[in-house]
Amino acid sequence: MDPLAVARRTLATESDALRLLADTLDDRFVAAVDRFFALKGRVVVSGMGKSGHIARKIAATFASTGTPSMFVHPGEASHGDLGMITRDDAVLALSNSGETSELVSIVDYAKRFAIPLVAITGRGESSLAAAAEIALLLPDAPEACPMGLAPTTSTTMMLALGDALATALLEKRGFTEAEFHTFHPGGKLGRVLVRVRDLMHGPDELPLTTPDTKMSEAIVTMTRSGFGCVGVTDPSKRLIGIVTDGDLRRHMSPSLTTERVQDVMTAAPRTIGPDHLASEALGLMAPGDRRPITSLFVVEQGVPVGILHIHDLLRAGVM
Repeated sequence: MDPLAVARRTLATESDALRLLADTLDDRFVAAVDRFFALKGRVVVSGMGKSGHIARKIAATFASTGTPSMFVHPGEASHGDLGMITRDDAVLALSNSGETSELVSIVDYAKRFAIPLVAITGRGESSLAAAAEIALLLPDAPEACPMGLAPTTSTTMMLALGDALATALLEKRGFTEAEFHTFHPGGKLGRVLVRVRDLMHGPDELPLTTPDTKMSEAIVTMTRSGFGCVGVTDPSKRLIGIVTDGDLRRHMSPSLTTERVQDVMTAAPRTIGPDHLASEALGLMAPGDRRPITSLFVVEQGVPVGILHIHDLLRAGVM
């Protein structure tokens, strides 16, 4: 036995099945997407055995991409869990054979209370396909298992079809990055999608001064703020410049404290909007091709509304 040859054969068998699945999708897929999109309630996903594991993942993917969903175990359904399913919901039932006995109670319940039933099955003539309002059929493709018995290709197709449904619903809803972040606040995804407004210091903490202010006063403002800089605004409150620790070093002289801010400041500083990703702010602060900065003013229509320090990004894990 050559393990690499077995692995490649398995992947080739399953990838061929996925291509076949893509080619056989038809209006029934569109009808299922429309049915789920119009729901007031949730998509209740169910399956037994290996199909049950796939059903759990599909429910989790739906829920994290804007389609309320939950998994109900078919074995527990007849012992009270049918009460989790409401008339505003729809059922998505998975069974390759379409004859899984444990699904009977869920199917009967859906039919009794006119709850939409969508099936994913490999048998168009099965009991499940016949009972379903919409039956999404898996193409006839061999299992990757050499005996043709272990659920391999069939479960891969179920999983991929669930992902296709979730993705189609995501795009139909116009699901945004901001909504995605709402559902994924923790872990790497949460750090990647965090916005500048979530990390910035607000208006009350802004170190600001005016162009004609003496540098002696500006230095006090800088020192008090702890951001290592002071923003310079014009009479309309728009940010026109910045004075940083680096500017102080470059203009160091006995007369520095008596000079005006406009003679020391750096004009047109780098800024960012509050709805930008924090990762974009990091790119502006440490761009690689320009001198890095430690603080970045956050502006709306040119008016400063916040300030972001490199340490804020470090604490949030945006690196």
